[in-house]
Amino acid sequence: MTPNTDSQKITATAILESLSRAVERELERKQRLGHYYVTYEDGVAKFYGDDAPRQKES
Repeated sequence: MTPNTDSQKITATAILESLSRAVERELERKQRLGHYYVTYEDGVAKFYGDDAPRQKES
């Protein structure tokens, strides 16, 4: 890993914000393209989007 040349500290908060923005942009892109996306909530896969596969009810 190379040192930060502009003496700006990279914090965990800055990294989290950057990752959050990247994920948000990608989800928006998938929505514009008409793709679905999957998240995991409480250990269960959740599908979102118009063309998402139907979820099996347990």
